[in-house]
Amino acid sequence: MRKDLEKLNALGRSVAAPKDYDPAVLDAFENRHPERDYWVTFTAPEFTTLCPKTGQPDFATLTIRYIPAKKLVESKSLKLYLFGFRNHGDFHEDVVNVIYDDLVKLLKPKYMEVYGKFAARGGITIDPFVNGGAGAKYKALAAKRFENWSGVRD
Repeated sequence: MRKDLEKLNALGRSVAAPKDYDPAVLDAFENRHPERDYWVTFTAPEFTTLCPKTGQPDFATLTIRYIPAKKLVESKSLKLYLFGFRNHGDFHEDVVNVIYDDLVKLLKPKYMEVYGKFAARGGITIDPFVNGGAGAKYKALAAKRFENWSGVRD
């Protein structure tokens, strides 16, 4: 087995879904192709969090895209991490920024974006988008993608 995979805590094990938000459940492993730019996209069509005021559930399709540098996020740990938001009360805008910050801290990617397409509550949808890049090339990519991101629902 690859040495970098020995440190993964969730993959290949029976692990209970966390009851609370906890970035410590996230695992990363070595990117075996750091010299190459490529996209990694995760889509969570059943993402759930709670309204911090009412405790009512908020549902979203959450999309995470990144260009890895030295590390990749392990998908089972990401799933468990996202499950932790089911009992976590935060505004939609805060949730996507928290996820972005946690993943950037873990992975230090070349580029990352997080988009939450939340279901309507009270007749209004909120679709927050956050992105960023490291180094001039990826900062330019982030600026271009942000400028071109219309926020129009797909």
